[in-house]
Amino acid sequence: MAATDFIVAIELGSTEITGIAGKKNADGSVNILAHSSEKSDDCIKKGVIYNLDKTTQKLTSVIKDLENKLQAGIKKVYIGVGGLSLRSVKNSETRQLGDDTRISQAIIDSMMEANMDTPLMDYEILAVEPQEYKVGNNLLTEPVGTTASSIEGNYLNIIARPSVKQNIRQCLSHTGYEIAGFTISPMATADTVLTTNEKRSGCALIDFGADTTTVAIYKNNILRHVCVIPLGGNNITKDICSKQIEEDDAELIKLRYASAYTEHKEGEDIQDFDITIDGKFSIQSRVLEDIVEARVNEIITNVFNQIKLSNYSDSLMAGIVVTGGVSNMPNIDKAITNITKIEKVRIAHTGETNVSGNTNLPKDGTSNTIIGILLSGEENCCRVDPRKGHQLDFNEETQPEKEEKTSDSELSDNSTTTPVQQEPAPKVEIVDHTKECHQLVIKASQLILSRNYTEALEVLAKAKLMNVESKAREIESLEKEAQRLLEEAERVIKIKEAQQQAEKQREKQRKEECDKILEEAIELIDKEHYKSAKERLETAKSYNIPECNVIIEDLEEKIIKTQKNKKRSIFDRIKQGMTKASEELFDGIK
Repeated sequence: MAATDFIVAIELGSTEITGIAGKKNADGSVNILAHSSEKSDDCIKKGVIYNLDKTTQKLTSVIKDLENKLQAGIKKVYIGVGGLSLRSVKNSETRQLGDDTRISQAIIDSMMEANMDTPLMDYEILAVEPQEYKVGNNLLTEPVGTTASSIEGNYLNIIARPSVKQNIRQCLSHTGYEIAGFTISPMATADTVLTTNEKRSGCALIDFGADTTTVAIYKNNILRHVCVIPLGGNNITKDICSKQIEEDDAELIKLRYASAYTEHKEGEDIQDFDITIDGKFSIQSRVLEDIVEARVNEIITNVFNQIKLSNYSDSLMAGIVVTGGVSNMPNIDKAITNITKIEKVRIAHTGETNVSGNTNLPKDGTSNTIIGILLSGEENCCRVDPRKGHQLDFNEETQPEKEEKTSDSELSDNSTTTPVQQEPAPKVEIVDHTKECHQLVIKASQLILSRNYTEALEVLAKAKLMNVESKAREIESLEKEAQRLLEEAERVIKIKEAQQQAEKQREKQRKEECDKILEEAIELIDKEHYKSAKERLETAKSYNIPECNVIIEDLEEKIIKTQKNKKRSIFDRIKQGMTKASEELFDGIK
């Protein structure tokens, strides 16, 4: 029997695009109904889409496979957002209030809106995690209802490059499926893996992926820091490849023989042996140990630097929780303790959520994010026929209603009655603009990617006039995105123009100062104060203004020539004096 109520989640990983469909039960557990995946290493790198066409094809294949397994149509999906550019930045907003003013929800909302308007060059805010509010001398998480003369709101903004969501939207628009919502992948993983006690006591969640490693810090049930490090398990594989080993074989060696940490006792004889796969090659165990541990130590060191940057390194009472593919490497917990000196390390191959159903989801730490994305979903993703109240046939388009036929008995009810010739009712031609509207939406998406936001809004306005219900939500979403990006672009242009204007003003001021110094130097030259004039010219040189540099060279040359002429005139006067004295002496002798 086909399912009619389910949530669909998609994870765009660096090695696989994974999709699952399932239902959330009242007890908090999840029943997985279908699972599908496609390799993605040729279209996604470090969690970011770089080949739109291939990603679109693989997304379509995954969702179609889910439909076949569900025996039901899918209308929309929830997508996880992660990738290399994802990180967190802190911001604060302050409101000065009257004496003993009651803090209302409207004040909190206005502060949040002001935070969302924070200008970010080449980044956009994906989500906001409010931290504590400073009310007087107190830090509160729920300040509404308290009284104070001022309030300061602290926020953690989760940001990424705009292209991250734009590329996802464009790929989904080509598949014909809608986006039900976006979920921040590290937060989805945390909701699956971490316990309430761990979030409250303070812990660092490390998700060791293939191309990236994500660090998320929690304290007092609040996300405090998140960052994506561009290093992962594939880096270890590539390091092994440097020993003239094929990548597939290097991956097998890593999975079978690699260890994150090897402890050798003092005086112990270290046995070195050759490792081989099907006799193709050979690598010494000690060499493999050095290669793997060097890269693992580099990744963990970068992770520990992020933990220290969060300023919560001394407050992680619950220690470190590790998940992801690399969490399966032997002794990864010992390697983490060796570098961070944090003794409490928990390996989470599965989450805290009870997962049931007929599924082949791996239980090695790689499925925690996709389950978290599903848990974040709220809307039914099944494609439902609004006229009939049931799910559409996922293999066929909606069938037109059968026309009612008049029976022959009704037409010949009275054979003696002369039949009345009635003109046939004019047919109302219903034009289906779905395909045309879809093309306009694709064009608008491409215009947004090429930063032609004004033109994109014009195209979306045309698409909106077609009144295609299935595209209304997508058009509205793209309109908001284009409008936001347009406003952001205009704000950036204004900032740049202001910066250019300020730079011109500074250059003008510097030119005026340099001109003044040159005027002083000219006066000193005229007064034959050459030493002081040279000092002023050296000062003018420090301004490094091309126009002034030409004048400086001329003045320096003038000083040199004047000093030479002065020396020559002195010499001539001395010579003349000596000649005159000689003549007088000669005349006296006579």
